[in-house]
Amino acid sequence: MYETSILLVLGIGFVLGLKHATDPDHIVAVTTFIGKEKRIARGCAIGLFWGLGHTLALSIVGLAVVGLKIPMSKWLAERLELGVAVMLIVLGARLIATVHSKWHEHHHEFEWTRLGLRPLLVGIVHGTAGSAALTLLVLSTISSTVHALLYIVIFGIGSMVGMVVISLLLAVPLNLARERMAGAMRPIQVGTGVFSCLFGLYLGATILMNLQ
Repeated sequence: MYETSILLVLGIGFVLGLKHATDPDHIVAVTTFIGKEKRIARGCAIGLFWGLGHTLALSIVGLAVVGLKIPMSKWLAERLELGVAVMLIVLGARLIATVHSKWHEHHHEFEWTRLGLRPLLVGIVHGTAGSAALTLLVLSTISSTVHALLYIVIFGIGSMVGMVVISLLLAVPLNLARERMAGAMRPIQVGTGVFSCLFGLYLGATILMNLQ
C-alpha cells in the first residue's frame, strides 16, 4: 500500500511536470527561440535544453528545501518571478532586433553548445521562479528525502517531455509557413517578439501590483 501511494505521487509529479511546461511564460520564451530555427529537430532541441535547465534549477532548489531544510520565502519567489518578466522583455526585444539581421542566414551546422546555451539559461530562470517553486509544497507530504528528490526529478522529466512536445507543435507550423510563405516569417517573428515584450510587461506589472 505504501509503495502504491509513492508511485501515485510520482505519477502525479510527472503529470504536473507536463502541465507545468504549458505555462504561458514558458511557451512565450521558447517561441522566441523556435521562430528563428529552420529545422524541426533544432526546434525540439531548444525545448529539450529548456527542460534540462528547468530540471537542473528545480533539483538544486529542491535539494536546498528538502535536504538542507532551507525554506523558499515568498519575498524571494516574487523577485524571481519578476526576473522572469524582465527576461521575457529582453528575449522579445532581442528577437525583434535580430529579425532584420543576416545572423540566421549564416547559421552553421547544428551545434549543441550554441543552440542550447540560451534556452538552458532561460530554463534555469524559469525553474527557480513562479509555479515551479510552488510545486515544492507537494514535497511536504512526502516523508522520505529520497522520495522527495525523486519526485523533483520525475517532475523535471515531465516538464522536459512536455516542452519537447510543445516545441514540436510550434516548430511544425512555423516551418511550413517558412516553406510556403517565406515572406510571412519576418512579420511572424516580429509579432512573436512584440508579444513576448507585452507579456513580460503585463507579468511584471501584475507582480508589482501584488507587491504593493
